[in-house]
Amino acid sequence: MHFTLPGRWTVAGLAQSALDLTYRTFAYYLIPGAIAVVSLVALLCWDSQYVSTGGAARPIRVLREAVALSPAEAAARLRTARAQPYLDTHLSESPVWFRFATQARAPGATAGDIVEFPSRHALDVACWDAATLESLGAASRARGTSALFAAKAGFALQAGSLPSDVLCRGRFAGPARLSVVQWPELQFDRSLEDYHRKSGLLDGGMIVLALFVLLTALINRQPLYVLFAGWLILNLRVGALSAGWDVQWLGMLVPPGWILPGRALTFVLYGISTLTLYQALFRAELSGTRWAIPLRVTQWACLPLLAAAVVLPYGTFLPLMWIAMVVGFALMTLGLVTLMLRARNRVAGWFAASFALTYAASLAEVVAAALGLYQMLDVINSVTAALGSSLLAALAVAEQMRLATQQRREAQEKLEHAYEAMPVGLFTLDTAGNVLGANPAMRAMLGIEAVLPGRTAWREFFADSLWTELMDQVGAGRAAHLQIASRDGARRFMVDATLAHGRVEAVLQDVTEQYRATEQLRFMANNDPLTKVYNRRGIERVFDAAAHGAGADKPLALAYVDLDRFKLINDLFGHEAGDEVLTQVCARIEMTLAGGQKIGRVGGDEFLVVMPDTALPLASLICRGIVERIGGTAYRVGDKAFHVRASVGLIEVAPGMPLKDAVSAVDRACREAKGGHSDGLVVYERGALAFQERVRELDLVGRLSGPDATDGLFIAMQPIMSLNAPYDSLNFEVLLRMRDTDGRVVAAGPLIAAAEKSGCAGVIDRWVLATTLEWIDDHASTLCHTRFVCMNLSGASLNDERFVQDTLALLARHAHAAGLLCVEITESVALRDLDNTRRFIDQVRAFGVKVALDDFGAGYTSFSYLKELPADVLKIDGNFIVNINAHPANVAIVEAIVRLAANLGMETIAEWAEDAATVQTLAALGVDYVQGHAVACPQAPRAVLGARSAAAFIDDDDVLRLVHDLRVSGAARMHDGQAA
Repeated sequence: MHFTLPGRWTVAGLAQSALDLTYRTFAYYLIPGAIAVVSLVALLCWDSQYVSTGGAARPIRVLREAVALSPAEAAARLRTARAQPYLDTHLSESPVWFRFATQARAPGATAGDIVEFPSRHALDVACWDAATLESLGAASRARGTSALFAAKAGFALQAGSLPSDVLCRGRFAGPARLSVVQWPELQFDRSLEDYHRKSGLLDGGMIVLALFVLLTALINRQPLYVLFAGWLILNLRVGALSAGWDVQWLGMLVPPGWILPGRALTFVLYGISTLTLYQALFRAELSGTRWAIPLRVTQWACLPLLAAAVVLPYGTFLPLMWIAMVVGFALMTLGLVTLMLRARNRVAGWFAASFALTYAASLAEVVAAALGLYQMLDVINSVTAALGSSLLAALAVAEQMRLATQQRREAQEKLEHAYEAMPVGLFTLDTAGNVLGANPAMRAMLGIEAVLPGRTAWREFFADSLWTELMDQVGAGRAAHLQIASRDGARRFMVDATLAHGRVEAVLQDVTEQYRATEQLRFMANNDPLTKVYNRRGIERVFDAAAHGAGADKPLALAYVDLDRFKLINDLFGHEAGDEVLTQVCARIEMTLAGGQKIGRVGGDEFLVVMPDTALPLASLICRGIVERIGGTAYRVGDKAFHVRASVGLIEVAPGMPLKDAVSAVDRACREAKGGHSDGLVVYERGALAFQERVRELDLVGRLSGPDATDGLFIAMQPIMSLNAPYDSLNFEVLLRMRDTDGRVVAAGPLIAAAEKSGCAGVIDRWVLATTLEWIDDHASTLCHTRFVCMNLSGASLNDERFVQDTLALLARHAHAAGLLCVEITESVALRDLDNTRRFIDQVRAFGVKVALDDFGAGYTSFSYLKELPADVLKIDGNFIVNINAHPANVAIVEAIVRLAANLGMETIAEWAEDAATVQTLAALGVDYVQGHAVACPQAPRAVLGARSAAAFIDDDDVLRLVHDLRVSGAARMHDGQAA
């Protein structure tokens, strides 16, 4: 039977868990503990396989060779020398003669004895039988004999039977200690085996450790561990030098000529490597301590020390090296102690112990070499220091690796947490488009319960073409940045992806709301928020695309639609009703349009319609339909109904025509249609007079904007006749004219309009005023019958303070002529700024200038302002005078103006009088002066000078008879007045 426990645990599952726990306990704890215990017992209690005994030190008599000696001379001198246990050379490189007595072979011994010279600083040795001076052999680091050869760190002497007294000569380099040890042959062989075993253990252990660290560095891409691996090898060489094992490397003998230079370079490179490792580990922490500068100085000192290792003799180099090593290791140890006290850094602690051990061993080597206290080296030496410091440094690096692993683990946990909590979608795809992993945000965006590797695919949620586009971008080696839509088009996403290690790593953001807001902003930037049709910017873009885009060679028509008296709807029923009507108007216009024809609202009740690829006849039919559709049916807003009419101007746009020119022309056509003489539609074909007038107007604007604005200007004069005494006065109005480059005379209307548009109205008015005053001054004697000379001022000049000051200066300069001047100010300009107008009138009247209000009645006249302006003349607007007899209302209006002026003490002038009947009616209404073609056309100044009165210019018989009758009736009235 299969028993089950509560939950998901079973008996089989518990048994398997117990077995796994047992194996882990053995593998992780019991086996390593047992190995450690057995190793400790072996080191402390068991006998060594390589224990060697029987080596006996022999006392020696020593002679330093000051001058060259023969073996006989040296043997003779050494016969009386005092015996001593050893000799320290103290860095002396002079040859040394020494003599010693051998120990007799033990009874029953089957093998001979061997004499060892164990100094690692020995360069070569030669020996003789002291009694017979027979050579026993000679050996150096390069070669030896069967009797005398290099062994261990020094040399060994072996013969069939050793002489009882032996004479030898040796040369040494470095802090050598000369001693002699006699061994039984078997014991010497065992000690030699022990020497090579320890050397092999040191070399093998350190090299394996260095290779492990190097492989770790390569796998983890950590340059620090590469540096540590090199430092371990140099540490091995320093330990091998102390033990005398540096004469070999990997079991191979180092060439003798390399030994001393190699030792010097080993020391320097070891110091440089140690300093570099130290700085790499603790540079940031030590930068704020007192040891930073001394350590930097030590770094610089290593460079000349490296050069000294190459060029200086070994004996001279060693003291410099000792000083540098002691100082450097002391500074590093003190710096590490400081770090330990500050930050409790365990990495620093292990390295501090490692450097302290190396420092103690180096100091012991120096003291032993300097003072001959070699007993210190039995406690601590470079071999033990190399092993111990390497072990401690390895612990430091292991701690560093632990900290780095811990940091990586923490970073991994933070990354995983961020991955899970990230509000944007993170996911991984394979190159086939399968989803390998996705965070919760990604799953929520796409509505995925769980990702099934190999089954959940990109194509389930997005179009196949998007996957192709995404792979094309990441496959080209660049990051992809795409805005994509879901398969149903309901949502928008922004995806950023890159190809890494054969996978597509991507970020997905839901930008649906942002996309909608952007589209809304884009719509608002180009469309009217009320009617939803294009605004001015949008319709301009449509026009530019049609006029200058791919279809620029096709016909293009532009219509301007203006609603008539639409303002009344807003004023009477409110803007909400007006807005609703505008919306319905746009809907009706759009129903009339077809194809790519677009409408744009460019004003309150004004619209532009762009008709690409539409010939003018078809455009005319469409615009006629717009007029009929807009005005054909009432607009219902709530319980109210409104009738709206429209005026439409239509033009054929010429190729390359700028929008502003097209709008100006179509606006002119619309204004003409608004006049009511064309059933609401005016069409300008290409080359129409309106376009020509527009070109001439632009030419005028450009000409007046240049430095020679007044070139070609001249004045004409139109007589103004008194209806009370036609033959008694010569009054006239100064009119502006311009002669074009082709000799054609430009009329005043376009000229003044161009001057105002170019901002040159003040310049033109200043020229006219100066010319008029000078002309009056020059012909004052001839103008004895002239009561006033009228001159019109533009509104722009009247509001230009500089022009006003120049006017006052001209009047002061021509004081006599100023009394004849009558300045005409248009009624609308006077009402624009009543205070400014009153101030100007007061200033010019101080010079005797008369003031006339021009075009009186043309605007929304308010009679109340007349009492605010001290004018002399009311000049009745010509629209009331033309055909006055056909419109009784105009007669009544003119009669009212005449009576008003008379009551205010002003005279009246009626302009645009074109025939005798008009003049007769004006005379009957009591108008004081009349101006128009019935009297005279504008005249040249010289013609005016030849006349005695304005009536002298009349050439119409009817007008002449009327003037004669007026003269007679005037004389009769005068006679009756005198009789009375």
